[in-house]
Amino acid sequence: MPFILPKIYPILDSSFIPQNNREEFLKRLAGGLAEAGLTLLEYRHKNGSDAEIVADAAILRAALSAPHFKLILDDRVDLIGEAGFDGVHVDDGDLSPAEARRLLGPDRIIGTFGGSEAFLPGVLDAPVDYWAVGPAYATTTKQTTKAPIGPEGVRKLRTLAGSERVLTTAGGITLATAPLLLAAGATSVAVASALFGAPDPVAVFRRWKAELG
Repeated sequence: MPFILPKIYPILDSSFIPQNNREEFLKRLAGGLAEAGLTLLEYRHKNGSDAEIVADAAILRAALSAPHFKLILDDRVDLIGEAGFDGVHVDDGDLSPAEARRLLGPDRIIGTFGGSEAFLPGVLDAPVDYWAVGPAYATTTKQTTKAPIGPEGVRKLRTLAGSERVLTTAGGITLATAPLLLAAGATSVAVASALFGAPDPVAVFRRWKAELG
């Protein structure tokens, strides 16, 4: 059975975490998201030290310890075991999906960047659980030179991927545009600034869950 992403999941970038009271913020945020129906969270800390990433991961894992909560770490395959996370997302230019699978084994969740207007050569044969495509729209959360693909780009990539593969997209997505991307063939939308740039991320996530299902 293929891995199924929820229709919406958050990407918590470290830039949204305050330096003061960091532990308390993460505990409160994770607890609130869990109550609002969270099942999967991706944590990203591009420039963090190993110690910083593991410390944040430990707080998130403790707050989201039930088996149905899945935690994905961005890039750092080498820290998955120490962080106690369920999987990793590796982008183009990171460790290859095949090497990530070799190191992590068959049971961890592995996602990778699939492409923008076309899939990367051979990526659909990679041993991963999901493919990220996009960016959907212009974004400032993650540095990228790739042009936004919008719903039409998602529709094209869904046709190329076939109906069985799990596709997610991120980048500049709003509650108004998320249904368009899902209707175009995205299995899931991943959101960062739309949630964590808001004064009350939990309330925003609750609303998205209610409207998207």
